Amino acid sequence: MPLPHASRRSFLQTASVAAAAASVAPYTAFGAARAGKGPNETIRVAVLGLRNRGSGSHIANYLKINEQGGNVEVAAVVDPDAELLAKLGVEKVESKTGKKPDAYADYRKLLEDDSIDVVSVASPNHWHALQSVHAIQAGKDVYVEKPVSHNVIEGRRIVQAARKHNRLCQYGAQCRTMQGTREMVEAVLAGEIGEVKLARGLCYKRRKDIGKQDSPLQFPSQLDRNLWVGPAADEPIYRPERSSAGIYNPHYDWHWDFNTGNGDLGNQGIHQMDVARWGLGVDGLGDSVSSYGGRLGYEDAGNTPNTQVSVHQYGDKRIIFETRGLEIHGPDGQKRGNRIGVVFYGTEGTAIQWGYNSSSILDPDGKLVRNIKGGSDQDHYENFLNAVRSGDRSTLSADIEDGHLSSALCHLGNISYLMGNKAPLEEIAAAQGDATERETLKDTVQHLEYNNVDLSATPLTLGPTLSLAGENFTGDRADEANGMLIREYREPFVLPTEAEL
Repeated sequence: MPLPHASRRSFLQTASVAAAAASVAPYTAFGAARAGKGPNETIRVAVLGLRNRGSGSHIANYLKINEQGGNVEVAAVVDPDAELLAKLGVEKVESKTGKKPDAYADYRKLLEDDSIDVVSVASPNHWHALQSVHAIQAGKDVYVEKPVSHNVIEGRRIVQAARKHNRLCQYGAQCRTMQGTREMVEAVLAGEIGEVKLARGLCYKRRKDIGKQDSPLQFPSQLDRNLWVGPAADEPIYRPERSSAGIYNPHYDWHWDFNTGNGDLGNQGIHQMDVARWGLGVDGLGDSVSSYGGRLGYEDAGNTPNTQVSVHQYGDKRIIFETRGLEIHGPDGQKRGNRIGVVFYGTEGTAIQWGYNSSSILDPDGKLVRNIKGGSDQDHYENFLNAVRSGDRSTLSADIEDGHLSSALCHLGNISYLMGNKAPLEEIAAAQGDATERETLKDTVQHLEYNNVDLSATPLTLGPTLSLAGENFTGDRADEANGMLIREYREPFVLPTEAEL
């Protein structure tokens, strides 16, 4: 791959088993406080959610670590889909270890088992916070996938629970452990590329339309709808069938529905948002947020934007985050593959994260200083398990506090977008703060033109610039925006208040 130049443009050129009515109550009675596990003691893990990350990453890595002498056992698996529970959970673990894990459709039953040390959450986004909080209340340490929450208050609630119950909580941002990213971020924070006031996050990842049908579809018989929907609204689903039997299976497409997901900003983009905030050295949620975008280029059952720009201001520092889900082109118009990463613009050079575990440092002329590579998913799980053994939260690469803040930035961008209105390009251009933001808009429009999107027929949505103080909105439209910091919960799957933790 040609080496990228320090400028943005040349960089882009190269670059149904459980009772549905069971109450959801705090689980503090089940868990006993632990000071860590000894080196020869087996850490017993329960994995929640078995498709994609749950089976392919969580279970796979715990089994691999155990094979390498890491003393970790996948002792339980949980999924409301009986087919997944059997094939991707029980059968997978038994085939590797010769021992069947306990199997549950309802995670609340699992939490009654005091022998479980760790709960590893890989369920859909709308379940992350409730399952994490309940597991912490039950005395378990938690590994939770990104984004850690479905809304801002959920993330803060996990932090509060972990601190109150003195439990460890790692979030699934493997870049935080991988050498290829850690060394680059350390170099940026140490001043190697000079003063850095701008970080640009890129989530350029092709996402095809998910289709749409006129009549709502039924869940397959093996999937407990009540347990899958959980705290979300139980709404009709119009996405097309995904099985030969003509019955819809909702796995993965839920990302593109705000009821259960957070769009690609909160799916893939959270990784890059996390690195951008980390390397910029900023804490909290910043001073303001604004966003524009749309679901463009096709009509389907999704409602999250496939094209989106969010701007987060931290004093004189700024994160500009770009999400593109249509065909990816370079500035020359040629088609390119997915591009995910972060660019840090310094007064004495540029630092670029490519993907998850590769980075480059460039001098002011755009010449390569060095490449940094290394790391894998396994490193991140090992870091978590080592911290569980020591009981020392400071050794976590990705503590829940950072996970909450980075996830919340994604939620803030979506809040601005959801509060927006369709607007002509002239109005959107006038809302941009400076030449850097105007250039970003220009390139976004060019991207849409390459994909034959007519913005006069399907205009972009322009969200308001919202001011922040701590983790609340202030100023114009603050009441409306603050109401979007949390969702309405479907009984009995309700997030505990801080007093109930």
